[in-house]
Amino acid sequence: MSFAVAGLKVGGGMFRVRDMRIARTLSVLLAVCCLFSQTVPAQRLGAPGLKTGKGTVYIKAARLIDGTGKPAMKNVVVIVKDDRIEAVATEILMPIPKDAKVIDLGDATLMPGFIDAHTHLIGRVVGDPEGGDALFRDPNGFSEILASVNARLTIEAGFTTVRNLGAKNFGDMALKKAINEGWVAGPRMVAAGHSIGITGGHCDTNGHRSGVIENDYRQGIADGVDAVRAAVRYQIKYGADVIKTCATGGVLSEGDAVGVPQYTYEELSVLADEAHKSERRVAAHAHGAEGIKIAVRAGVDSIEHGSFLDDEGADMMLEKKTWLVPTLMAGETVENLAEAKILRGHIGEKAVAAAGAMRNMIKIAHRKKVNVALGTDAGVIPHGTNAREFELLVNWGGYNVLEAINIGTLNGARLLGLDREIGSIEGGKLADLVAVKGDPESDVSKLRNVSFVMKSGYVYVSK
Repeated sequence: MSFAVAGLKVGGGMFRVRDMRIARTLSVLLAVCCLFSQTVPAQRLGAPGLKTGKGTVYIKAARLIDGTGKPAMKNVVVIVKDDRIEAVATEILMPIPKDAKVIDLGDATLMPGFIDAHTHLIGRVVGDPEGGDALFRDPNGFSEILASVNARLTIEAGFTTVRNLGAKNFGDMALKKAINEGWVAGPRMVAAGHSIGITGGHCDTNGHRSGVIENDYRQGIADGVDAVRAAVRYQIKYGADVIKTCATGGVLSEGDAVGVPQYTYEELSVLADEAHKSERRVAAHAHGAEGIKIAVRAGVDSIEHGSFLDDEGADMMLEKKTWLVPTLMAGETVENLAEAKILRGHIGEKAVAAAGAMRNMIKIAHRKKVNVALGTDAGVIPHGTNAREFELLVNWGGYNVLEAINIGTLNGARLLGLDREIGSIEGGKLADLVAVKGDPESDVSKLRNVSFVMKSGYVYVSK
């Protein structure tokens, strides 16, 4: 770049530069000043990118439970290439090359990544002493910051995929994007946006004076078939992978009974129809027996909680192929909070009643062979403790350990419509793998202490 200097204005007159050497020097100085007077754009930091494995690795373990319910294999090798499982065999049938990259897990049991089909990763957990008025005191964005911590705790507990059922202001979409772009460590997410329910119902925010919080279909509060249809469309517009609705009252909501139906059959039928037209599945929060039956007849895909399920409802679910996500840990947790007087009054009474009913419900589901997928209601329970749900499936429901692991892996993938990609250890599927020391069939509580976590071939935990 060059500048021809004809003159410099000093005061009101003109000073002529006759010496060409001086002119050339001034030209250079002017060019440099011009360059540095302009704003220099900062170097942009690109997103790290979705974390996936690179290259081929051989993973050895003493045992492998593949998630299908089949007996464990002994002395296995799983070949992972980039983000996918290439092959599974015993070490005898598939010797490892001398120059191969090997992860030797020793006396461990290798399983598919766990799947929690009912979580709330955004915001504070129930029982947090700062949570009572968090809606009014926490700054905007604080819930999403907490969510990044919750997501890390979840994947470090071995849960490589979750379905997040309800978040204000589409905070779950923000978390999902942050995980997918590699900014935050966390599980693969299927996200719902706002939960859809009636004015004053379990999905609404109640207990405040008039005018403080006024929600409409955009926040998921919809009355009548037209508003329900609009609410479904709005959630889908802003990224909902699944539609969550509240078919009955709930435990932790003000002003409603835990099992009373809230949506009519007509409203739920329209909701399910609208969701299915857009190839979204419907998860229905439902505690009471009658509300469960209304939701099943209306065509929802899963019943969440299902506390007061009876034989007739179980038969209907079996006929309609409706899934049950029992959230036994949530029942246990709210019962403990009620006994500790942290949940008081009507809410405490509802907590005790629902938890007691859940112990019977899961036995009915087992006996009737209802399709069950693992869900914890994480956010009601502390994040990262999700694997205790396996123990409750065994201890309350009577499932054996292999059945419980199947419920928390392949069954979850089937419910989410992701069983071609995840849920079992098979060639061609994504390399989502979890290991625990020893044999969980001898002690199901071992599932709470994972020693190895891989998602899409990328290692998050290795102890």
